Amino acid sequence: MTDASSQPPDGAGRRRARRERARADFDQANERIKQRTGRDLLGAILIGLVLGAAFLLSLIIWKPVFLIFVLAAGGTGVFEIARALQGGGRRVDLIPQLVGLVAMLASAWLLAPWQHWIVVCAAVALVIVWRLVGHLVSPATRTRRELGDDLLAGSLVPLYVSFTASLAIVLLRQERGEWWVLSFIVIAVVADTAAYASGLSFGKHPMAPRISPKKTWEGFAGAVVGAVVAGILLAWFLLELPWATGIVIGLVILVTATLGDLGESMIKRDLGIKDMSSWLPGHGGVLDRLDSILPSAGAALALYYLLTPLVTQ
Repeated sequence: MTDASSQPPDGAGRRRARRERARADFDQANERIKQRTGRDLLGAILIGLVLGAAFLLSLIIWKPVFLIFVLAAGGTGVFEIARALQGGGRRVDLIPQLVGLVAMLASAWLLAPWQHWIVVCAAVALVIVWRLVGHLVSPATRTRRELGDDLLAGSLVPLYVSFTASLAIVLLRQERGEWWVLSFIVIAVVADTAAYASGLSFGKHPMAPRISPKKTWEGFAGAVVGAVVAGILLAWFLLELPWATGIVIGLVILVTATLGDLGESMIKRDLGIKDMSSWLPGHGGVLDRLDSILPSAGAALALYYLLTPLVTQ
C-alpha cells in the first residue's frame, strides 16, 4: 500500500508550494537589500504607495487639503528634528517651533509675499526670544557656548522645515501651481528611487563617504538620468513647457534634492543617529522622506517665475 505522503501534490498543493518558494525568495532578497541599505524593502514600498496616494489626492481634489497635508507632515518633521536635537544635548523649545510652522504656512496661503517674509522673520525671532527667556528663568546653568549652540539649533528648525514647507504653499497658490508642486516632488522622488536602484545594482565608488557612506557615484548617475527623463516628460505633458526646459528643471531639482539629502545626513551624523525617527517602516522618519523635497520647494518656485513666460498657448 502506498503512503499518502509519498503521493505527488495536487494542483492546490503545487500552487501553495510555489507561493511559499516565491515568498522565501522575496524574503531572502529583502534581507540582502536590508543588510546592504539598512531599509526594509517591502515596508518602504507599502508606505511609499500610501503616502504617494494621499499626496496626489490632496492636490487633485482641493488645494486646501494639501495645506492640511503639509501642516501634518511639517509638524511631524519639526517634532522629529526638535527631539533629535534635544537628544544631542541642544535645548530646543517645541511650542514656539510649532507656532512658527502654523504661522508660516498660514501666511504663505493667505498673505502677500512681503508679508510672508515678515512672518518668517517673526517666527525665527520668537524661537530665539523664547529660548533666551527660558535660559534666564531656568535654574540649570548653561555656558555661553552652549547657549549659542541652543540658539543656532533652534533657528535651524524653522528655516530648514517650516520656511521651506511654506515655499511649497506659495508655489501652490500660483496659477497651475498644483502641477508645479506635483512635478518637483515627482522629480525628487524619481531621482531618489533611481539613485537607490542604480546604487544597489552598480554602486562601487562612494560619493561622500564621510557624510553618507552608502551613496555612490553610480547611484548619482542613475539619479541624473531619472531626474532628466522625469523633468522632460513633466515639462512637456503636464507643465505645457518646451521639452528642453525639462532638462533644466530636472537638473536643478536633482541638485537641491541631493544637497538636501546630504545636509540631513550631516545633521544625523553630527547627532549620532541613523534616522530622525522610526515612525515609517522602511523609511525612518517623516523628515527622512522630506529631506530632498523641502529644499527643492524654493528651487521649484524660482523655476516657476523664470519659466512661466515660456508656457505654450
